[in-house]
Amino acid sequence: MQGKTVRTDVLELAYEEHGPADGAAVILLHGFPYDARSFDDVAPALAADGHRVLVPYLRGYGPTRFLSSETPRSGEQAALGHDLRQMMDALGIERAALAGYDWGGRAACIVAALWPERARCLVSCTGYNIQNIATSAEPASAAAEHRFWYQYYFHTERGQAGLAKNRRDICKLLWKLWSPEWTFDDATFERSATSFDNPDFVDVVIQSYRHRYAYAKGDPALEPIEAELAKQPKISVPTINLHGGHDGVGPAPKMDQQAGHFTGPYQRRILPGIGHNVPQEAPADTVAALRDLMKATQR
Repeated sequence: MQGKTVRTDVLELAYEEHGPADGAAVILLHGFPYDARSFDDVAPALAADGHRVLVPYLRGYGPTRFLSSETPRSGEQAALGHDLRQMMDALGIERAALAGYDWGGRAACIVAALWPERARCLVSCTGYNIQNIATSAEPASAAAEHRFWYQYYFHTERGQAGLAKNRRDICKLLWKLWSPEWTFDDATFERSATSFDNPDFVDVVIQSYRHRYAYAKGDPALEPIEAELAKQPKISVPTINLHGGHDGVGPAPKMDQQAGHFTGPYQRRILPGIGHNVPQEAPADTVAALRDLMKATQR
């Protein structure tokens, strides 16, 4: 594994690379509040298959940095999809297998939906992760609202100060709540928690959770992408939806409510006992899903 960086239009984007440089590209994308360590048992297995495996640190995480102090510290969904496409452009990757969860799954879904020629296939944990901001004010059930407490906390100035002061405490609690069957130790958490020391982490996270409810403006440069995402575009590339059966933030419904967003080959796989951080909790299932898709698709 090699730690590298590449320049996009606004980032010095850090990523880890595994496998041969001439292998078919696979990009693995982490969520909040996690980092590249989520794929430590996924990337080597795919690299051993001969693939070029790239694991970026999203904006606001780890060694990734903004190039300019003038760039808005936006964590909106358009920014995540834009960063992924920019990374691929900068590295000369025309097409890649994409896999991600949470924020990373959102980035992968956006590229697959808006620029399908860039996505060979897609593994998206919990399925269609593109936000429907126009309907974000509609209340959910009491149980669902209870699970979103951290989002409402981040909508307040107290929450922003709390994340700045207690980021490890908050993030570790979310790990426990979202993956109730996962018995991780302090060392495992700390290996990822160092990424939350990024100087832009708090600003990016706060903007992300406020923007998705239309409580914060987005980056004007990303408005064209947000306009396309508001149309809730379908995803046509071959997709496997891996959904943790014990996901504490987004439990898997009995009926697949995501299938209608996919117009190409699509399959949902429920993983019993697995929570929100699917790649780290169920690396073998993640690798198997990618292998199945790549066997069925051309490079």
